[in-house]
Amino acid sequence: KDLHLPVAIPKVPSSPRHEFPADWSIKTRLLFMSSQPFTWAEHLKAHEEAQGFSQHCRATETNLPQSIQEPKLSTELRCAFQQSLVYWLHPSLPWLQLFPRIGADRKIAGKASPWSQDEALQQVLMSDWSVSFTSLYNLLKAKLCPYFYVCTYQFTVLFRAAGLAGCDIITALISPTTRGLREAMRNEGIEFSLPLVEESRTRKQKNSEVNLETEVANSLEVGNSMEHGEEPAPSDDDDDESFSWLEEMGVQDKVKKPDAISIKLHKEKHEVQMDHRPESLALVKGTNTFTLLNFLINCKSLVAVAGPQAGLPPTLLSPVAFRGGTMQTLKARSINAKARVHLAYEDVFSLEIVGPVMPHSLHSLTTLLRSAQRGAFSAVLYTHEPTAVFNTNVDSASPALNKETVSKGLPTCGLHPKTLDQLSQCPVLGKSSIRFLEMKDYAYSWKS
Repeated sequence: KDLHLPVAIPKVPSSPRHEFPADWSIKTRLLFMSSQPFTWAEHLKAHEEAQGFSQHCRATETNLPQSIQEPKLSTELRCAFQQSLVYWLHPSLPWLQLFPRIGADRKIAGKASPWSQDEALQQVLMSDWSVSFTSLYNLLKAKLCPYFYVCTYQFTVLFRAAGLAGCDIITALISPTTRGLREAMRNEGIEFSLPLVEESRTRKQKNSEVNLETEVANSLEVGNSMEHGEEPAPSDDDDDESFSWLEEMGVQDKVKKPDAISIKLHKEKHEVQMDHRPESLALVKGTNTFTLLNFLINCKSLVAVAGPQAGLPPTLLSPVAFRGGTMQTLKARSINAKARVHLAYEDVFSLEIVGPVMPHSLHSLTTLLRSAQRGAFSAVLYTHEPTAVFNTNVDSASPALNKETVSKGLPTCGLHPKTLDQLSQCPVLGKSSIRFLEMKDYAYSWKS
């Protein structure tokens, strides 16, 4: 089955599973709901918070029992909760919300930005950013960082280490892209592919092979209709090579052919049509990712020249520490409410997580809730839409990597082995992402 099609995963899986698929999109907000209270996530003690930070920095592996009888009294659970909220950010400007960056002009407008008119300050910020970006790439190459995001005001880049998402080499996904960006990448010698465009072509080709007999029948009908004065519809694929049959007939000089400019404009129209759309997703692999790194560092259009984001370097988001990175925590708060069920009111407890929730955080939080909420909870997931397309399976030709391939080096990347196991699987969500997640009796179901 084609994993990119919406039908690849039903809206709700027919049978509950013990693990949900990896979701490579960044979430802006999570809302967990349960019949059990979330009081264990409130008012962490100073030593629990400190222990959680320490566990994160040392990549301490926490394995909780299947069910915790008194979650509020479990120091281990509360420390692990703090540990799962940590992420790393650059640049760090406390008065500015640096994620999301796409469509953030309104939120940033009116905030102090002393660099916007100061070129010297802009150069200092970009120089510092380049050092942090290079540091992250070096960590990724050494398998000491599993993945990271580069969030610009126009597009987002996801760099993944070898061994993740079913790929045995470093990959970088860029979305959305424009014809100008793709052209600039080609000029820099960066080899890339457009997986969704290629997949669409392959699907059309397969369909054309399957429907060959029908097409032959149709062509006979077209031939008959032409005898009655009708003209066939022009093909979208006409180019210079399509006129070779005129030469065979010896009438090439008598028929006016479209000039090279017309052909080029025709092709460019198709290329521009996919700009800013999920289909414009670009994939860069292997050593080309290093060329991409240098390209992005020197790319003039990476930073806005006007507007509220003018002169502000892109946001770097990482699950692990890197040079120039600042430790941040996702915001968490629990809410108690009454919900009407039939004719009575019942207690409904919820836990809200706000911030750039990366794939590893989503997995580690659900693992904690599995134990704390006794295997029963639901979650509404709010996706940063431009990143949903990162769930495309870009290496469908190769089989899923076995654990031995993944285990070479990656266990020191700072993720829990179970999270690493989930993120090493081939993506199956296509262009969509998980919107609703539910656990019942320790088994997951979800909607995308």
